[in-house]
Amino acid sequence: MPAMSRIERAFCKTVLWRTGTGQAVLGSIPVQRLGREVLEIGSGSGDIAARLRQAHPELAITATDFDPAMVRTAARRLQRFGDVTVRAADATDLPFADDSFDSVLSCLMLHHIVEWEKAVAEIARVLRPGGVFTGYDLTRTPAATAIHRLDRSPFRLVNPDELDEVCARHGLQMQTRTRLAGQVMQFCSG
Repeated sequence: MPAMSRIERAFCKTVLWRTGTGQAVLGSIPVQRLGREVLEIGSGSGDIAARLRQAHPELAITATDFDPAMVRTAARRLQRFGDVTVRAADATDLPFADDSFDSVLSCLMLHHIVEWEKAVAEIARVLRPGGVFTGYDLTRTPAATAIHRLDRSPFRLVNPDELDEVCARHGLQMQTRTRLAGQVMQFCSG
């Protein structure tokens, strides 16, 4: 799994991300279904974990990312919270025992994993029975493809039906819907 490109890394640290995208994500997370132990894969700068923990101090969050720069940024941002851990982790080979988390959260990161099917298998493995896999991502559209080609970052965009099919193979029944004229998908198991 590759580290973020410089453009993506910079975007995750911007006011635009914090005020726009971050707010939209929080509004779409089914917090009442997360349970206590939450794993965020691809946490980037830690913004989503920080917002989630501020709004819901009862959550114990483990924020992970593959990119060392993002892990350092998230660790700084999240150090003020109790019950929040930041770790370097590859989503295709998670360093956690089976059945470790009540929920797994993925925000705009699956498309960065060329072998995203392996990440889904790992997500299913670390989820407790009845656990929730939720989040959102870009879909395979000409616009998303063009942006990522210009950026030159490794990517493999996912369509909702593909995500649903792979998740079903691992016992995760997804409810997926598209937004923003099909550019983005929101998903949740259960």
